[in-house]
Parts: sequence; structure tokens; C-alpha cells
Amino acid sequence: MPSPLIENMIEQYAYPVIDEASHDEFVQSHEESVLFFTESPTRFPESNDVCMILPELAKEYGGRFQPAVVDQAAQRKLQGRYGFSEWPTLVFLRRGQFLGYISRVQDWNVYIQKINDLLTSEAKPLPGIGVVVEQASTNSCGQ
Repeated sequence: MPSPLIENMIEQYAYPVIDEASHDEFVQSHEESVLFFTESPTRFPESNDVCMILPELAKEYGGRFQPAVVDQAAQRKLQGRYGFSEWPTLVFLRRGQFLGYISRVQDWNVYIQKINDLLTSEAKPLPGIGVVVEQASTNSCGQ
């Protein structure tokens, strides 16, 4: 469940709350978008900090990107698409194509530098989260 601060941000700035069913339509309908993955603000209190920072970032960039908050029930499934492992995370997209993400609270200058880099970069393949499978080497000892 989102915290009162996150609920207030959603209401005050009219940020949509997206889930698995609305994700694709949302990210493809905006030139650039940022998805806010909060997870549980009780477990990850930095989510409350990022909810205060996100509107300021949107203002800094003159509305260049459209923020949305990922619904609590969809967070873990959508997280798998983007391959991050820390919370909270902002995922940046261009017409639905992955640009990258910023996790946890950062200094303002770090946000600006990383966002500038992401918004001027080419889209990247979705990283996803997978299990690395390595073939065991054959060892001739004892044979």
C-alpha cells in the first residue's frame, strides 16, 4: 500500500497509477516517461523521499517526461522487465523503449547528470532479471 505521501503526490500531480494491463499503453503513448517503483514504503522509506523529488525533477525538465506510479500489486512483475534490484527506482523510457533507471535516493546533481545521460541515449535492450547459466568445466582429475 502506498504511503500517505505517495498518495498525496499521485493526487496533487495527477500521476497515473499503472498496472500490468495498462503499462504498455501508457509507456507507448508518451514520447518519454518515467515509472516510479516504490515497493513498500514501510520497508523502503526512501520511496517517500523520491516521491518528493520526482515532481521537482519533472518540473526541472519542463514536463519533458510523463511520470507514472506503478501499482503495488504489479511492482514485482514489472520489475522483472527492467532488471533493477534496489528500491525505490525510477525507470526511464522513450516510446516504450528502455533507456535505463536510477535507484534509491541520489544527490540532486547526480539525478540531473544521470537523467541527462538517459534522455540523450539510445534505447537499450530490456535487461530483465534472469539466472546466469554457465556450463560446468570438465575437470579430468580423478578420471
